[in-house]
Amino acid sequence: MVDPVSLGAIGAVLGAVGSGMANEAGKWAWESAGGLVRRIAGGEVTAPTTPGQLDDVARLVHERLQGDPQLAQTWAQFASRVRAPGIAAGLQRPCLPTAPHFFTDRQKALKILDKEAARNFAGRPRLALLHGPEGIGTSTLALHWGWRQTARFPDGQLYADLRAHAPEAVLGTLLRGLGLPDEETPPAAADRAELLRRCLADRRLLLVLDHARSAAQLRPLLTSAPGVFTIVVARQPLTGLDALRIPVGPLARRDAVRLLTDLVGRPAIDAARATLPGVLDRCAGSPYALRAAAPRLTTHTEPPADLEGDPVRAAAEDSYRVLTPAAARLYRLAALRDWPHLGPAAAARAADLDETEAARHLEELAEALLLERTGSGRYRYRPAVRAHAEHTAAALDGIAACSAAVTRVVAGYRDLAVGAARAALPESWRVPTADSPVSFPDRGTAVATLASEAPGLVEAVHAAEDFEDWATVVLLCRALWPLQLKAGHHDILLPALRAGARIADEHFPGTRTAGALHAQLAHTLTELRRWDEAEPEALAAARDERAAGHVRGHASAVEFLGLLRLRQWRFEEAYACFEEAYGILDGIAPDDEGAADLPRARALLDRHRGRALRGLGRRDEAVQRLERALGFFRDTGEVYNTARALTDLAETHLDGHERHTARPLIDEALTALGRENAEYQVAWLRVLRERCVTPE
Repeated sequence: MVDPVSLGAIGAVLGAVGSGMANEAGKWAWESAGGLVRRIAGGEVTAPTTPGQLDDVARLVHERLQGDPQLAQTWAQFASRVRAPGIAAGLQRPCLPTAPHFFTDRQKALKILDKEAARNFAGRPRLALLHGPEGIGTSTLALHWGWRQTARFPDGQLYADLRAHAPEAVLGTLLRGLGLPDEETPPAAADRAELLRRCLADRRLLLVLDHARSAAQLRPLLTSAPGVFTIVVARQPLTGLDALRIPVGPLARRDAVRLLTDLVGRPAIDAARATLPGVLDRCAGSPYALRAAAPRLTTHTEPPADLEGDPVRAAAEDSYRVLTPAAARLYRLAALRDWPHLGPAAAARAADLDETEAARHLEELAEALLLERTGSGRYRYRPAVRAHAEHTAAALDGIAACSAAVTRVVAGYRDLAVGAARAALPESWRVPTADSPVSFPDRGTAVATLASEAPGLVEAVHAAEDFEDWATVVLLCRALWPLQLKAGHHDILLPALRAGARIADEHFPGTRTAGALHAQLAHTLTELRRWDEAEPEALAAARDERAAGHVRGHASAVEFLGLLRLRQWRFEEAYACFEEAYGILDGIAPDDEGAADLPRARALLDRHRGRALRGLGRRDEAVQRLERALGFFRDTGEVYNTARALTDLAETHLDGHERHTARPLIDEALTALGRENAEYQVAWLRVLRERCVTPE
């Protein structure tokens, strides 16, 4: 049995608590750890943010516990209720996406993959790189081999598409693929990478990483687990990646004919005898080009001179020529930005059509292999196909029509985001008040829509920035606040929020808009544990809100800074921030903007002050603040904040070994949260309740 006060065990507990801050329960545990570390050390200890700092804190705690049995027992009790996220969860067996029905040749590459998967581990991770030009079938080869080898990987086959995704987002995709809920997925990339490695450590699993761009992009995603075989798919042999390289080239002519025969049947091949040689020459052994050409074997035409030697773009041109005019126009105008996914609403905006017609044309484009289906009625372009569509749009539609198409799509995203934000968080002054024709039936639907559209909203921000539409940039970013607050997705939203804060500084300095965007960026950076970056953003938010004369916003920005200090275990500074914010609120007169929200704002600050006082070990004062906050939330019927205050109050009593006082508070919080579907907070409360009935 592991000694809970050994150096290794202490470090493991601190690491598990730090990586578990994806949900409210995890943040509670982190603050509890900070207060306990402060008590053990006899003074303030700044929260660790790097492995080296965590080791330093673990050594300090270990040294102090050796001479104090009572503190050692307190630490052991705390450690007993901490678990690493994901490990105790019932991880599922993931599957690969489906592979194309017909597959030809590649016998040499398949045998090499077989050999690499079967070789003795001997400390060398099994890692293969399939590389070849776009449309040559590298992804299909990886999927086809994986589906043939399901028996070799009893724990599943995990897949991630790396196109246009940061490592944090890809890590999130992989963890979700293993069945880990978002609420247990750490927000920071380093913690996600460590969790993925732990989840894969004892599994026999295939990992396919598709459309990789660089070795740097891959490093956080790779594991040295002996039972994992990783296949990386890329267009180029990636420099710096220590992998078995397997080049994938064009199909031989006979294999190209075999693939066409599989696709269209022998009678069609015989009927196309006159045009077949030209088709084969033009497709140049590209499986994508061959699949696209199959329906038109008897209508072969010569490619334009500028497309010779590029079978994918040549195939796109062939398919484009036979589209209906409306579908061809949609194909061109929807390709002017690299939208992460394309649904009927965005496509309709691009081509100025109604959604029903746009949906029909999208399916026509997918049938012609000019779009790929991604599920849920959405589509995307291959890079080379999008380049062809964009080039064609510039030549045929002109700058004005192209600009108008992008502007319409951005406007659609703006209306969607504003409407969803107002439905998701109608009581918040942070939500933009602009009019929107889009409405939602309830808060949950609105938040879910923002979450599903998040990648497109981020691209819309960048598009508006490129068009120097500064007002739309900041409006879109402000509409992201409910998503940040309710569902996270901080790794996806960060680039847009950085752009919004930068543009606000350049074009709206010293305004409420600038203050709001700096505060949003500070919040996301705090959640991502980039605390050194979050601090200047929180200070900038306070500066701009003060300059704008927005008292409520100024107090909120200072409150943000205090919450950051809580995460950093800088409890004295956190308390000072909350005191300052409380004083700033006194500047709001009864008839001023924000006056109606004052009681709630003060109650929240009382709760925060109680948390800071608890971290400082000033339990009696903490209880007073928390009880005052609890009274307000009970009286106003705010179930969730009532439960949060009850939890803080119960933990404060438990710090003083007042188990009988804590237990009814925990039971009340459990009853309240049982109706709120807050499973992780409920799980934490059950752990606390166990402390109330377990002898110390």
